Amino acid sequence: MLPEHAEQVLAIYQAGIDGGDATFESTAPTWEAFDAARLPAHRLVALGGGGRVLGWAAVVPVSDRCAYAGVVEHSVYVRTDARGRGVGLALLQALLASTDAAGIWTVQSGVFPENTASLALHARAGFRVVGTRERLGRHLGRWRDVVLVERRSPAVD
Repeated sequence: MLPEHAEQVLAIYQAGIDGGDATFESTAPTWEAFDAARLPAHRLVALGGGGRVLGWAAVVPVSDRCAYAGVVEHSVYVRTDARGRGVGLALLQALLASTDAAGIWTVQSGVFPENTASLALHARAGFRVVGTRERLGRHLGRWRDVVLVERRSPAVD
C-alpha cells in the first residue's frame, strides 16, 4: 500500500462504512491519520488492471504494552464490485504470511454478526470465533454486538 493508493483505499473504506455492517466508524479518516495508525510493514492492496485497487488489508497494534507486542487488530475491505472473487481471502492470506514472518502471534478483529461474508472469510482463513461482545457500542442509533475473531500464528512458538 503506497501513497498513490490512498484515494482508492479510503474510498473503499468509506463504501464499507456506508454499508453499515463493517465498522463503528462513520467517516473514513484522512490519509495522514490512516497512514499514521497502521503498521507500515503490514499494509497491502490487491490491484486489478490499470492500478485499480480491488481491496486492502492493514493492521494496528492492540496495545503499546510490551506484553502485547505480537498482537494486532486487522481490517480487510474489498471494493463492492470485486467481492466474491477471492480478493479478500488473497489479501488476508498475504497479510497473515507477513505477520507470521514478523513474529506476530495473534491477529484479531471484531466483526458485526450481521456481516456473514466477513465471518465466512475469516473462517476460511483459519480464524476462530473467541466470543461475542454483546451491546459493545451504539451504531446508527442501535446497540451492536461484535464477534471477536482471532488467529494464532503457527510460526510463532
